[in-house]
Amino acid sequence: MEDEEALDAYSEAVVRVAQQVLPSVASLHVRGERGEGAGSASVLTADGYLLTSAHVVAGAREATAAFTDGTETVADVTGRDPLSDLAVLRARGDLPPPVTLGDAAMLQVGQLVVALGNPLGLAGTVTAGIVSGLGRSLPTSGGRVVDEVIQTDAALNPGNSGGVLADSRGRMVGVNTAVAGVGVGLAVPINASTQRIIGALMTTGKVRRAWLGIAARQSPLPPQLAAKLSRRSGLRVAQVVPGSPAAVAAPVQGTSWLPSPGNRWDRQPACSAGWSRRRSDVRWRSPCGATEHSSM
Repeated sequence: MEDEEALDAYSEAVVRVAQQVLPSVASLHVRGERGEGAGSASVLTADGYLLTSAHVVAGAREATAAFTDGTETVADVTGRDPLSDLAVLRARGDLPPPVTLGDAAMLQVGQLVVALGNPLGLAGTVTAGIVSGLGRSLPTSGGRVVDEVIQTDAALNPGNSGGVLADSRGRMVGVNTAVAGVGVGLAVPINASTQRIIGALMTTGKVRRAWLGIAARQSPLPPQLAAKLSRRSGLRVAQVVPGSPAAVAAPVQGTSWLPSPGNRWDRQPACSAGWSRRRSDVRWRSPCGATEHSSM
């Protein structure tokens, strides 16, 4: 029996993704203010841009990118955004072809994903698993929160940060960022929001945004309240970052809030929210474009 015939559909999908994506994944050797470090990166564009995690290149101005085909080049850090944990570099030399970008907004829990990296000392690593959660929040060392994180049980090896999380068609749907425990890997999604962030890092080297300091997750409403309001879910405040602008308004952790009529959060995994309080009236405002208020 030929080897190809012995492969089942699962194995064939993983092998196909590895063959398609690994040539475009680099190992990064970083020297910076914090000493030496290592991580992974992916080729983002044909004109020399690379994508990695912000924490991989923290304090560094440049890194050495090496690929499985022997290509090696120095890349300058164009911009990094700690709030999304994304960073962009510009290579000084030629690169392999770029990865194909997907859309994490189309992911579903249970879907096959493949984590690919190129840590130093290893000629590319591949692990496979499923999407085990969407819309997670990831606290950062700076006290802020990365929203809309993908949770997967695909094992992330040391040095895989900044590598590719791909779907079964080889499209990059996330950037591997952290290991949260045994069998719990986290990746920053590639979606419309993060593509705007990446574009800003490529053109200006920084991202300008309003930061409020609340992490929220979609949560079902109690049956009595759901019947009264004719909607089944709202957003629950999961965390208020100390010292943030939102902390000044003193929102209550665990409080649920709702979109205004005509707005839906069915696929809105997490949002940062702002609060204002006026006497007994509490108003919630979200960057998702929804506002609601309730008397207390």
